[in-house]
Amino acid sequence: MNADNWSEQVLEKSGIEAVFLTNDFDDSLQGFDTNVYIPCLRTDDLVFHLAKQDVRDRLEVSTSTSLESITDLRQAVATLFTHFKTNNAKACAISLPPSFSPSTISDGRAKNALQQILTKGTEADASHIEAMARWMFWTITQQCETHQLPFDLMIGVNRRVYPTGVFQGQDLYDSRVSLIQYQEVFNAFPTVTFPISVLASVTNQELASYAWIFPNVVTHGHWWYSNTPTFIEHDTAARLEAVPQTKQIGYYSDMYKLEFALPKFRMYKRILSKVLAERYVIDRNWSEQRAIEFGSIILRGNVETVFDI
Repeated sequence: MNADNWSEQVLEKSGIEAVFLTNDFDDSLQGFDTNVYIPCLRTDDLVFHLAKQDVRDRLEVSTSTSLESITDLRQAVATLFTHFKTNNAKACAISLPPSFSPSTISDGRAKNALQQILTKGTEADASHIEAMARWMFWTITQQCETHQLPFDLMIGVNRRVYPTGVFQGQDLYDSRVSLIQYQEVFNAFPTVTFPISVLASVTNQELASYAWIFPNVVTHGHWWYSNTPTFIEHDTAARLEAVPQTKQIGYYSDMYKLEFALPKFRMYKRILSKVLAERYVIDRNWSEQRAIEFGSIILRGNVETVFDI
């Protein structure tokens, strides 16, 4: 493990050609091969934490922009997207609380909200912080449209439900979330692809239905509390039956360490193989080759198409 090329050894032995990252908006994206470690613009801070002085400072430094107006803010976001796209970014991403419902906010309302935030920071009224979050989300989606980037939405997480928990052991889902909250943005941006992850299996049927109906909605992996073999099998079987085969991305998972990728994906591939064997080869009398081709689309083909790899 101390070898200089240990990471390359892990990638080779795991059969991994590339890894999708999630990068802070002020990441320089330097010092690594972006064809192997593919950048993705993570936008949580921009949408939900712009009232924090350090977030605004980071945005000003990384874009060489003084944030004094809505025009400045829109230009700063555009600069970020240009930087990421130039460095081979293939997506934008955000995790979203169950209470969030994106909608259009006028520049006039956003101007008022920004002025309050610049004056009062995190002490600004919650209505201004919420208005700014919605404006920023919409502006980011517009940039996804301009730069032809998918916008990965990870929906339904409540942060710090158990604040004394360990790292990654503080947040929980909320079954009251619904994708109906996103109907406006799905309809407003038909050319933007939205790969969507939901925090818990209880939301999977709704996600499968939205991916069936909306041309620009794609089911995306089994995130967080739905990343359990029993739930994965149930949700995978439902998606394979209900969602067009070109609109499903089978699996992704936070690795934390490169060594974690192989066992995690082996788990998913075993489950996918089981579902295909039992429900398609046995129940539907498919040939094994047809089932394998179906599985390959879910595992790899759609990743290449959606993320332009």
